[in-house]
Amino acid sequence: MAFVKPITVAAAVDKIHRKEFLLPAIQREFVWDVDQITQLFDSLMKGYPIGSFLFWEVQAENVQDYQFYEFIRDYHEKTGKRNPKANIDGEKKITAVLDGQQRLTALYIGLKGSYAFKLPRKRWDNPDAFPKRKLYLNLLGRQKESADDYDFRFLTEAEAAKRDEDHFWFPVGQILNLEDQWEVNNYLITNRLLRMEPEEKAWFANQTLFRLHRVIHIDSIINSFLETGDSLDRVLNIFIRVNSGGTQLSYSDLLLSIATAQWTDKDAREEITTLVDELNRIGNGFNFNKDFVLKSCLVLGGFRDIAFRVDNFNRTNMKRIEERWDSIKEALRGAVVLAASFGYSRDTLTSNNALIPIACYLQAINSPENFALSAKYEDDRRAIFKWLVIAQLKRTFGGHADDVLRSMRSAIEQGNGRFPFDAIVESLKGSPKSMTFDEDEIANLLFYQYGQPYTYSALALLYPSLDFRNKFHLDHIFPKRGFTRRRLAALGIPEDKIDFYLENYNTIVNLQLLEGVHNQEKAAQDFKTWLENTYPDPGDRKAYMERHYIPDIDLSLENFEEFVLKRRELLINAFKRLLR
Repeated sequence: MAFVKPITVAAAVDKIHRKEFLLPAIQREFVWDVDQITQLFDSLMKGYPIGSFLFWEVQAENVQDYQFYEFIRDYHEKTGKRNPKANIDGEKKITAVLDGQQRLTALYIGLKGSYAFKLPRKRWDNPDAFPKRKLYLNLLGRQKESADDYDFRFLTEAEAAKRDEDHFWFPVGQILNLEDQWEVNNYLITNRLLRMEPEEKAWFANQTLFRLHRVIHIDSIINSFLETGDSLDRVLNIFIRVNSGGTQLSYSDLLLSIATAQWTDKDAREEITTLVDELNRIGNGFNFNKDFVLKSCLVLGGFRDIAFRVDNFNRTNMKRIEERWDSIKEALRGAVVLAASFGYSRDTLTSNNALIPIACYLQAINSPENFALSAKYEDDRRAIFKWLVIAQLKRTFGGHADDVLRSMRSAIEQGNGRFPFDAIVESLKGSPKSMTFDEDEIANLLFYQYGQPYTYSALALLYPSLDFRNKFHLDHIFPKRGFTRRRLAALGIPEDKIDFYLENYNTIVNLQLLEGVHNQEKAAQDFKTWLENTYPDPGDRKAYMERHYIPDIDLSLENFEEFVLKRRELLINAFKRLLR
């Protein structure tokens, strides 16, 4: 990175006008209001430093790899907030602004452009609500209504034409036409500003206009550094660092900006943010974000390198993603609908990326709309359900999961149209991301507690035949309200046993998945009483107990210790069988 010889404001504005200064796609839009612009010009007049700038020099042979935008010239609060795409011929290098876009845009608007903001009490659909305004400087007096010394204002032509003994509105952009000092003097003489009474007004007009001429034409106050590297990742990291003091952009925001710049027929930002909102509304709600969709685009786009790097969001890759966007969108939607049908939501889906392989599979079979319901896909749904549960419990997608995603995508691509559960498990055997369980891992499943996100997956695995489209609740078999030291002591539970009760009542050993209606009916009833009243027929009661792994013992709370030990054994055997 090199220090660049400073230039004047006039030179910088001229470079913007000639499109020699452009904006890379990673830049956000112009967000300054008129007060910020006038304060910047006031700072210039006071001789305050306005900070350094950072530019990125892109060689001609690399220009076509990126999308660039022009600066906003005439800002309109309703219809003119977007930067136009730059038409680049690729025959000359580009100087892109990494830090200083807001300041440079403010300087350009003040000197060559305009700013149309909505008038109060006017309707947004009224075209007269946004009059075009240019920046003016009062040559006869200082600002009295704010802390600014100089009276800069955005005015319409009609407003600027109103002059009195205290106001002479000089169009700030006209200073660009007064390049020589004698031209400044001629302007003052022509407009009789040097004859103003009292004499102090003439002095102020003279000093003010000459000071404006100096800060625009003479003083080289645009200090800058130049980055000449070709790596957009390096440029992006620099951009993040230098913008850390302002409104920070997340990495995915920047990637999304790049995607937006590269797509030609669709608005990537609109498509992706709309999809995120739609996915999060499915079922009981999820917590997906732009990162999830952007990573899915790389995987479902079929790219070998799926790392979350800026270099992977180049023009060629973005074109392929745009071409496949409709199928990617449908596959992701189908995967989330399926996860919701398995009872998952934002509180229980511990890894959003676990849905990407499911989306890969749905994309491979052309994302049938009725996949979550059709009897034709029942076996595949069961395989996906079991795989998803195991992926959550094994935390397969924790940490760096790119190799896992590539391996699973390969297994799906080599499949015969069925979900390749066995092939995926086999491909990860012996690796840190293995999906098989040893004895200790199975035993540890019993220690998940009510309210923990992994608890649902562990319980769901125990109910492979449930139709999770129905509403199921995590239910304490022995109601939790009975597990206080006072109540347990009142039942005659020995003090040395109470700790065992309190350590186990909130774990999976005392939890079951119960349909919402039954759970509401059960409420805080004594478990033994509720079971006998709800299932008076011995055959029905036995079926319930087998389905929920309830041991055939005395089910009174006083016998909770034996219940825990017996049910723990039943659950471990069930997990071993289900996870074979």
